[in-house]
Amino acid sequence: MELVWLEDFAALAEHKSFVRAAEARHITQPAFSRRIRALEQWMGVSLFVRTPQGTALTDAGRHIHAGAVEAAGQLYRLRAEAQEIGGKGARTLQFAATHSLSFTFFPRWIRRLEQGTPMEALRLHSDTMAACEQLLLHGDCQFLLCHRHVAVPSPLSTEQFESLKVGEDTLIPLVGRELSTQGLETMPYLAYTQASGLGRVVSHWLDENAVATPRAPHFESHLAAVLMSMAMENKGLAWLPRSLAEQEIAEGRLVRGLERTWDIPLEIHLTRAKGAVNGLADAFWKRLAEG
Repeated sequence: MELVWLEDFAALAEHKSFVRAAEARHITQPAFSRRIRALEQWMGVSLFVRTPQGTALTDAGRHIHAGAVEAAGQLYRLRAEAQEIGGKGARTLQFAATHSLSFTFFPRWIRRLEQGTPMEALRLHSDTMAACEQLLLHGDCQFLLCHRHVAVPSPLSTEQFESLKVGEDTLIPLVGRELSTQGLETMPYLAYTQASGLGRVVSHWLDENAVATPRAPHFESHLAAVLMSMAMENKGLAWLPRSLAEQEIAEGRLVRGLERTWDIPLEIHLTRAKGAVNGLADAFWKRLAEG
C-alpha cells in the first residue's frame, strides 16, 4: 500500500476522468491507471466503474472515499507536526492561494494585517484550487486562501478543517465592449476548467439558478486572468472576480454581458487543519479570529 494511491483515488473521484486526473497529478495516464489498478488489487474490490463517458465510484468506492482522503491528509499533517516538535519546522507562515487571489487580494490583505505589526517570513504558493487543496492536505502549507460560495460544498471536511471569512468578492459576467449587445444564446462562452474553484462555483450556480445557460464552452482555462484577457479581446463572456477585473471595468475595457441578477456572490476564506501543532501559525490564526 502506498500513500500516493490514496491521492490518485481522490483525484479520479473528483475529476471522473483518467486523463484529467492524471494531468492533475502530473503523471502520465498509463502510469496513473497502473496505480489505480494497484490500489484496487490491494483493496480486493473494484472502486470505479469505467465507461466511454468517464468513471464513477462503485458502492465500495463511495464507502471508502471520505476515509481515504482523511487518512492521507492525517498522515501528512502528522509528518508536519513531527517536524515542528522536532525543531525542523520553518519559522515561516506558508499560504496556498488560487491565482486570482494571489494577484489581487493577498498582497493588500497582508499589507493591511502588517500595519504596526510586521510579520515574520511569508511564503505564498499560487496554483489551481485543486492543487492548493492538495498542498493543505499534505501539510505543505498551513493556510489555504480561496473563494467560497455558501451553496458549494468544499472537499475539505469540516471535521478536519476550519475556516474564517476574511473578505468578499463577486463573480460578474463580463465581455469586451464589441460583444455587449449579443444575447446569451449567441454569446461565445469562456469557461473555467474543473481544476478551478471558480469553475466549481459557476457550474453549480448555473445548474441551480439559471433559467437559460450558456452554450458549450468556446474556450476553457483554469486561470481567471486568461479568461479576462480573452474577454477583453471580444472572444466571449466570462464570469470574472470583481477584485481581478475592477480596473478593466472602470476603464470600460470590460462591460456587463448580463444583468446583475446573473452576478454570483462570493466569500473569501482562509482555511487550516484543525489541531495542527505550529505555534507561529496558531498565533496568526488567533489574531485573525479575534480581529
